Amino acid sequence: MTYNRRAAVLGSPIAHSLSPVLHRAAYAELGLTGWTYHRFDVNEAGLPDFVTGLDRRVWAGLSLTMPLKRAVIPLLDEISDTAASVEAVNTVVFTDDGRTVGDNTDIPGMVAALRERGIERVERAAVLGAGATAASALAALSRICPGEVTAYVRKASRAAEMRGWGERLGVPVRTADWADAAEAFEAPLVIATTPAGATDDLAAAVPECPGALFDVLYDPWPTPLAAAWSARGGAVLGGLDLLVHQAVLQVEQMTGRTPGPLAAMRAAGEAALAARAA
Repeated sequence: MTYNRRAAVLGSPIAHSLSPVLHRAAYAELGLTGWTYHRFDVNEAGLPDFVTGLDRRVWAGLSLTMPLKRAVIPLLDEISDTAASVEAVNTVVFTDDGRTVGDNTDIPGMVAALRERGIERVERAAVLGAGATAASALAALSRICPGEVTAYVRKASRAAEMRGWGERLGVPVRTADWADAAEAFEAPLVIATTPAGATDDLAAAVPECPGALFDVLYDPWPTPLAAAWSARGGAVLGGLDLLVHQAVLQVEQMTGRTPGPLAAMRAAGEAALAARAA
């Protein structure tokens, strides 16, 4: 079946985004030959004009990355409970009845990626970092971790934010100084949400028998921490795992087709990353 529909990912910077590769692979697998997906460099100041200028008869939805996940909320007719829980929207769908609906697929995408690796429940966990992705990690952990989550942060203000997110999400959060971040590796699940390079110095501290590591970076990959973790025999998930699982949910919402073609999207993402590294 052929449709003439459009979708795109917005953010600034955006040239690095793998979303076009993943979504186009999904369209090809689903036979949606009339669908297109592009990337646009849009900042917070330009977002209102971009969104209001879209032809809703043609546009199916948008993917959003930083710095737009909170900036888009005032432009929407409604947001899901999941998005509201962390005040962040990464998915916008234009419905047939004219509404603009926001959702957050990062949270269920993270849970789905963990479940794919057989991690459905952990008694406690650790989070490295305290940004927007760390808040999503706490929301994901609220679904699989009944015990305490320790967040390792650099600033007291960030520690307070993480404890606040924990209270809001119903997750018991203890904060610790980044200087003690190696202690995180004692937890059965560690989620690293920091920028590239931030955890490199921790690679030497990976224990002999580590649990599972979910490092949300995908380029460059593997990170030194992920490589050291894997060498010790620990389970490692990367940013591509998260990206693919959250993108599957976006494709399902925008196209109405379920289940999404996860295998084809992952293969396309792996090929694109391999080409970058060549």
